Amino acid sequence: MKIDMEAWYMEYLVVPFGILLMAFALARVLRFFLDRSVKAASQTLKVDPTKYNFLKNALSSIVYISAIIIIFYSIPALKDYGLTLFASAGVFAAVIGFASQSAFSNIISGIFIVIFKPFRVGDIVNIGDLHSGEVEDITLRHTIIRNFENRRVVIPNAIISNETIINSHLTEETTCMFVIMGISYDSDIDLAMRIMQEEAMKHPNFVDHRTEEDVQNGEPPVIVRLISFGDSSVNLRASVWAADPSRGFVMRCDLYKSIKERFDHEGVEIPFPYRTIVYKEQQ
Repeated sequence: MKIDMEAWYMEYLVVPFGILLMAFALARVLRFFLDRSVKAASQTLKVDPTKYNFLKNALSSIVYISAIIIIFYSIPALKDYGLTLFASAGVFAAVIGFASQSAFSNIISGIFIVIFKPFRVGDIVNIGDLHSGEVEDITLRHTIIRNFENRRVVIPNAIISNETIINSHLTEETTCMFVIMGISYDSDIDLAMRIMQEEAMKHPNFVDHRTEEDVQNGEPPVIVRLISFGDSSVNLRASVWAADPSRGFVMRCDLYKSIKERFDHEGVEIPFPYRTIVYKEQQ
């Protein structure tokens, strides 16, 4: 009888207690490493790390549920009840999982944003071809973009994961703005190029992005090239650098105005299309 009691204690008390103890230790270790990684990612993304606390709780729940399943399978008397219970729970979980498929997809995408950090709060991004603006907030379900009309665009993370993201702040904020002007075929191309260079270098937002090697090779601060011949214009493009996209946008708008005024003053024509109508019969 003593041997039977020892076997009973070992099977029903010692083994379950040992499994629960191991599950508790594993959950604590996993929560520690997850907490460190989430805090580091949250500092990079500039978001509140408490938004991702449910990840630690979910991880602990998975560990404890796994421990309970192992306990049920290790005790023969509870195995049959466990199979029935887990089968019922599996059907219920499948129904819930199917109903919340979209929400779960957003959460997984939010986790990927935390891990891979394609953008941060404060970055200016383009999401696909439709949405652009400053990232205002990042959650596990959605990302909030403040567009240039000061409106908030709430985009589910699953949609962002399937779009091409252009991030102007990912590694370097300096940006090259293209200023494209068309002049007539009769205008002086060299004069027009010089005017575009001078106006660009005078702007307060202009940044000299040349390397020391470029300076030694005599590269100009602003490069203007003839890029194409249009139906009624010769098209010139100036590559002008700014410290960030916001300053670059303001600079480009100002340069269109100042270059147009210099062209008018110095006789460089900006053409517009002409249309000639021919009547075949006398009216």
